[in-house]
Amino acid sequence: MSIRTLSDAAWTGPAGDGLYAVLVYVLVAILIPSKSKALIAAAAVTICVVIELFQLTGLPAELGEAWPPLRLVLGTTFGTADLLAYAGGAAVAYGVDRKMGTAVNSTRHH
Repeated sequence: MSIRTLSDAAWTGPAGDGLYAVLVYVLVAILIPSKSKALIAAAAVTICVVIELFQLTGLPAELGEAWPPLRLVLGTTFGTADLLAYAGGAAVAYGVDRKMGTAVNSTRHH
């Protein structure tokens, strides 16, 4: 389900992009759990930026026409504001991950 199905307000676009970055952060953390949270966040932002830049080629839009679920993964059109939303989403994921990791670690030491 997309956040845009809940509302057509202006905030849903950036919120959806931020949540996309959170998802990418989680997937990267699952794939490379032994790496630092900062590296995971940087990798998540990099992946999001590469996908966004890929949209400049027009290929994601064509692929989305051929198989609509790909639109959810690759998007269709480039947007500069999306880059900021990705950075914000990854930063939030990093902050939550750090805080939760700290809370878990501190309770184990007592």
